[in-house]
Amino acid sequence: MAAEYILEMKNITKRYGENKVLSDVSLKIRAGEINALLGENGAGKRTLMNVLFGMPVIHATGGFEGEVLIDGQPTTIASPHDAMLKGIGMVHQEFMLLPGFTITENIKLNREITHPSLLSRVFGKNLETLDMAAMSQDARRALDSVGMSIDEYTLVKGLPVGYMQFVEIAREIDKTGVKLLVFDEPTAVLTESEAAQLLRVMKSIAQKGIAIIFITHRLDEVIEAADGVTILRDGKFVCDTRTADTNVTQLAELMIGRKGESAFVTAEPREFPEDTPLALKIRHLAVDMPGEQVKDVSLDIREGEIFGIGGLAGQGKVGIPNGIMGVYDAEGDVELFGQPVKLNDAHDALRSGMAMVSEDRRGVGLLLGESIEDNIVFNAMQVNGDFTKSLLGARLKDSRKIREHANEMIKELDIRCFGAVQHTGTLSGGNQQKVCIARALTMNPKLIFVSEPTRGIDIGAKKLVLETLVKLNREKGMTVVMVSSELMELRSICDRIAIVAEGEVVDILPVNSPDADFGLAMSGIKPGSSSGKEA
Repeated sequence: MAAEYILEMKNITKRYGENKVLSDVSLKIRAGEINALLGENGAGKRTLMNVLFGMPVIHATGGFEGEVLIDGQPTTIASPHDAMLKGIGMVHQEFMLLPGFTITENIKLNREITHPSLLSRVFGKNLETLDMAAMSQDARRALDSVGMSIDEYTLVKGLPVGYMQFVEIAREIDKTGVKLLVFDEPTAVLTESEAAQLLRVMKSIAQKGIAIIFITHRLDEVIEAADGVTILRDGKFVCDTRTADTNVTQLAELMIGRKGESAFVTAEPREFPEDTPLALKIRHLAVDMPGEQVKDVSLDIREGEIFGIGGLAGQGKVGIPNGIMGVYDAEGDVELFGQPVKLNDAHDALRSGMAMVSEDRRGVGLLLGESIEDNIVFNAMQVNGDFTKSLLGARLKDSRKIREHANEMIKELDIRCFGAVQHTGTLSGGNQQKVCIARALTMNPKLIFVSEPTRGIDIGAKKLVLETLVKLNREKGMTVVMVSSELMELRSICDRIAIVAEGEVVDILPVNSPDADFGLAMSGIKPGSSSGKEA
């Protein structure tokens, strides 16, 4: 007789030293069921999944209390590879891809298809050659299943984060023998249309009898896609329920433990006179960022504005800050408060008074093996020489000032951690994002780019980030340029919003413009054009 649940995690408790990060947590899921696992950043979701996957950090810190059952049988999962052999796969929030490999090579990694050669017949299977045609066919099939038309031989290096997320999903879909898939914030980097496509893919997978654990902060997606919900708060089990018996408001209240919490702030949009000095003047900017190429962008951003840049994934909006900040090759003319900005020089961009919170916090934004405090002050030390002191003619780290500043930022941004010396790579995704913001603010910039600043952040943290941006703008006069796929976020705090399509600015709209105007602009239709984008 088949077991009722494909996975049961019973009374899981985990301690790191004296800190109890999970306390008597249980989770159960049936075959073919999509179960959402919810909780604020720091609630214990990642630690619970680390237990499920037998991650080294669990075994190296004393293991855990409780029991894991697969198909009703108690089991020990010794490593992520052991989890894979037992039919458990994961689509990671933070990408586990090899940038120097092609998409095909990443999808088929450790599951390569080979065929015999003359040498292998003599010296053994290890000398068989890769059957690239067969692997390419498998990769193409997996990419098509997630609606991704990109060439399977494309290098992963340089792909936009949205594309990399789909490659992660395609890799898991390509595997055989999978009983359970964990989707960790899979839609965090996707546009609404891409997220809708992904939810359809998840439902299709579940219909084949594969169970799915769906970790997300987008509660509307939970109601749409999930069968059941398990909620954690502060490392404790709160409840499990069927989605048919709840709604978005109730889920939010259960997650954060308080009623009436909204993910958005309401900052009244302002009108700036035409003669307001320009903070940023962009003329004919072109950026060679794979998947987010900018062809010809000109913008005037006024001093003191919160200026939004929106658009669909792959249309170039993310390329604008990356080009100006020297992350990708760019050409054109940019002025910051009337002074020319030297393109293709990240150091000079930071020195000029700009800072950026990257959309790729792990690839660009953080030193994962270093402490929180070192991450926060890194750019300020390297570029401005801050947080240093002179000793016998040498410049040394001023550890006391670093610790004091880091503790201030941890408190101000509510970075949930054990202390300033904790390694950033051990933080949850949302808390890593807050460290990126703290690093940017530590530069005391006159203008800050924030690119997808709330990606993978829970409801409470999202509101805090948006409130922080408004506070910086209103109280300190900092000019903010916010790039986001979340139109509602842009409309909640920005003064104006530029919509980018096919590498160009289609329109610049007041935030209270009709929804239809934003929809047309995101489709590439310029004002006055009834059939499409003007030449």
